[in-house]
Amino acid sequence: MAVDRTGRERLGIYGPALLVMLLGFVVAYQFVEPAPPRTFTLATGGIDGAYHLFGQRYRAAMARHGITVELRNTAGSVENLSLLNHGAVDVALVQGGIADAGRDAALEALASLYHEPLWVFHRLQDDLADLRGLRGRRLAIGASGSGTRAVALQLLERNGLDAQAIERRELAGKAAMEALKRGEVDAAFYVASPSSPVVAALLRDPDIRLLGLDRAEAYTRQFDFLSRVVLAAGQVDLAAGLPPRDVPLVAPTANLVAGADFHPALASLLLQAATEVHGGSDGFVAPGTFPSPHHLDLPLNDAAQRYFANGPPFLQRYLPFWAATLVDRMAVMLVPLLTLLLPLFKILPPTYRWRVRSRIYRWYRDLRTVEQRIFDGADDEIVAWANGELDRIEREVAQINVPLSYADQLFNLRLHIRFVRRELHMP
Repeated sequence: MAVDRTGRERLGIYGPALLVMLLGFVVAYQFVEPAPPRTFTLATGGIDGAYHLFGQRYRAAMARHGITVELRNTAGSVENLSLLNHGAVDVALVQGGIADAGRDAALEALASLYHEPLWVFHRLQDDLADLRGLRGRRLAIGASGSGTRAVALQLLERNGLDAQAIERRELAGKAAMEALKRGEVDAAFYVASPSSPVVAALLRDPDIRLLGLDRAEAYTRQFDFLSRVVLAAGQVDLAAGLPPRDVPLVAPTANLVAGADFHPALASLLLQAATEVHGGSDGFVAPGTFPSPHHLDLPLNDAAQRYFANGPPFLQRYLPFWAATLVDRMAVMLVPLLTLLLPLFKILPPTYRWRVRSRIYRWYRDLRTVEQRIFDGADDEIVAWANGELDRIEREVAQINVPLSYADQLFNLRLHIRFVRRELHMP
């Protein structure tokens, strides 16, 4: 009965090759980037502020891709930076102009999102045109840890209004608005989006005035993080004529900041959400201006650089997020495929052919030996020996098992055996 050696032959040749491939994949897998986490924490701000509202919109946008965003309410941007530095949150909304690049070297900016004007609301009868008119007044400058407080103090001190010149109250949000309405403070500072509920309410309050900064351009020359913006006459309410005239303001930008180890796939997806949320007009610039890689205090994240240069990753444009990230991560596995698999597939077929043919061709050596002995002298002893060898060769050849594609060579061998046997009996 013929022994089936074909499977063993293939295993003997292709098995080691597959093991080499497997080893290559194992080594390459060490360089595969970890899968993006399914959850991350975003530090926003006070629950009644614009940061919290935008955080909710980010959460909804990311949820469509299966990513859970946990919102953390804080006192504001200064606290957000501290949380980022201590690894307590993954991403934060941070007001421009307060990040110390030396202290926050491990942090990276993903984008600037929108202009965030400095609003100074007051209930004074004087027609103020500058911060200097607040000397001797009670001012709500924002909560401790807030970006509003950090910017307000910088601008007040640059105008010579130190702690002795004004009475500071660390009030923010609705608390500052209520104190202003009750007359407990003379002015309240906010650094916020025009969509902030508190800002919107104060802009419509007939007893509250908005301080316009006639020297807005001078502030931008002294503070790089500030831009001059104008709240146009009627921009708040055309029918009511609010505001009645153009109001010059200064504005930092709201920035999206992450730790340096924030997963690049999530960074790209978060920027897509930011484009959805902030891609329109913020009331001061044309649609499409934000999110932007400009107006940043911190280095731009590598994934963000690629996003602004090329748009969303190619695979994320056509595949669900989980599938796109899986394919992208596994792309590194092409290295062993290209460096090992292709050369092996060029070498293995000839090797396999040689192994199969060697099972046939090795009998020709014995057949040549028999034929040579016959030519040297075919006496009775040689004839008996030759017949015995040919019988042995024939029996053993009958046990050879080769693929059908090599059967012609096996039958040629059997014909040659018979040819030598005829030579043995020729007179």
